[in-house]
Amino acid sequence: MIPNRLIDYHLSEYIHKQVDVIIIGSGIAGLFAAISASEYKHVLMITKKSLLDSNTRYAQGGIAAVIAADDSPLYHRQDTLLAGAGLCSSSAVDVLVQEGPAGVQELIRLGTLFDTIDGQLELTREGAHSHRRILHANGDSTGYEIVRALSQHVAEHPRIEVWDEHLAIDLVTHHNECTGVIVKQPDDRLVYVQAEATVICSGGSGQLYQYTTNPDVATGDGVAMAYRAGAQVRDMEFIQFHPTALCYPGAPRFLISEALRGEGAILRNHTGEAFMANYHLLKELAPRDIVARAIISEMEKEESTCVYLDITHESEETLKRRFPTIFATCMSYGLNIAQDWIPVAPAAHYMMGGIKTDLQGASSVQRLFACGEVSSTGIHGANRLASNSLSEAIVFGKRVVQQILQLPPLVEPEKESSLSTKDMLSYDKNVPEFTNYAEQWISWRLELQQIMGQYAGLRRTSVSLQEGLTKLEALTIIFQYSMDTKEAIELSNMLTCALLVMRSALYREESRGGHYREDFPERNDTDWQQHIVQQIHQGLTKESSDDV
Repeated sequence: MIPNRLIDYHLSEYIHKQVDVIIIGSGIAGLFAAISASEYKHVLMITKKSLLDSNTRYAQGGIAAVIAADDSPLYHRQDTLLAGAGLCSSSAVDVLVQEGPAGVQELIRLGTLFDTIDGQLELTREGAHSHRRILHANGDSTGYEIVRALSQHVAEHPRIEVWDEHLAIDLVTHHNECTGVIVKQPDDRLVYVQAEATVICSGGSGQLYQYTTNPDVATGDGVAMAYRAGAQVRDMEFIQFHPTALCYPGAPRFLISEALRGEGAILRNHTGEAFMANYHLLKELAPRDIVARAIISEMEKEESTCVYLDITHESEETLKRRFPTIFATCMSYGLNIAQDWIPVAPAAHYMMGGIKTDLQGASSVQRLFACGEVSSTGIHGANRLASNSLSEAIVFGKRVVQQILQLPPLVEPEKESSLSTKDMLSYDKNVPEFTNYAEQWISWRLELQQIMGQYAGLRRTSVSLQEGLTKLEALTIIFQYSMDTKEAIELSNMLTCALLVMRSALYREESRGGHYREDFPERNDTDWQQHIVQQIHQGLTKESSDDV
């Protein structure tokens, strides 16, 4: 059973700090929201590592927004809804496509340097986009450039305080209202930070899988914290596996951007066959879930560990200019992408589901907001359209702040009012002990990742999911141990998210977007054009989709 919280806390015993707004996470969503809120409020940003450590930093392809004269919000809307496979919120998509261009202009005003040609923004196309609408920076370093520009503003702003190397553990609630968060400092002391509003921008959960494009910090902390606090989470079964991550001995699963396929790169199997025409009319530019499963099928046919991405039709000069990071990284492993095919395989990349929010980023817990990958706004549906995530972060980051400004003052509850006898944690003194504490948590983490990859990967069945769920439930013994280290807290959050993913995937008996069931291979709109919502102690429920 997932506990209501990870530590048995007593607020009166901790250091107290009061701020206006807490922001957990330092990706584009957190940075943009912090800058927006700082015009009116004192903001505290809490990040596990530093301002530069987030999923955003590794975003290569770009940010989607209607800029070109031959494009329109209507086209962008149609592309997003199509990719989302019947589970997008049409109203949320309308917000994205209408407000995204203004958000991009705000990024430019804040110092983001997007690539240009002859003074005009350079646009590219990615999979399932009907038009060129992807802005990029330094070729394939878009995320890093955005983080660079925004973090500079955050670091210099007098009303933004940044806590690096701090770990948010549990949200504090009183009568379904979030009053703040318990934070672990680098010296292990605990602080209760109280605020008028708490915004979770902690990113995704790619570390649930052994092979992922996400950094080490992407352990699902925000979703797990919100779930324990009583917030609704939605669409957790929909995990996007990026089709093309570098698969080479000694190399990490480095992202090979979809933009290469947008510029004409061809997927080939070991015989050199360009195989995507056998799977979809859009070939290499088909939606990511289709491309990823096609690659897996080819790998199984050939009993191989990868396929190849061929962009050798482009000159070395062009590739160095357009994709400098990818070119340099591959070259460091002895691969010259102007001459060599790039070995690639799918890897966990993006979480479509998350904390359920409304159009202002508000969760089902009062004064608790979510923005970015950690949220489920309804934009991505069952399958995220490439490069919509950065647009979503800035559009909803601004909307969250607008809503926070409408909140009434926080009435401070009694210091211990969030605790009740039934919620008090009790640790089982009979759980097995282990001699090497750190190694045991690392071992459990690897076990969880292997379970998720084997039983809840790109292709699923009732048998595999039930077996995976049984194995995850056996791991819940970890909740009986004291959560006194970062490793223990992160693994507890990962296990919470893994259980949410596995349960939701087992419940959805159809195939749609990023969720593919071999025992239910067809999409079933009659019974399943609905979201799956989970809430602690409430089980799973269905919620109608407003996609049109």
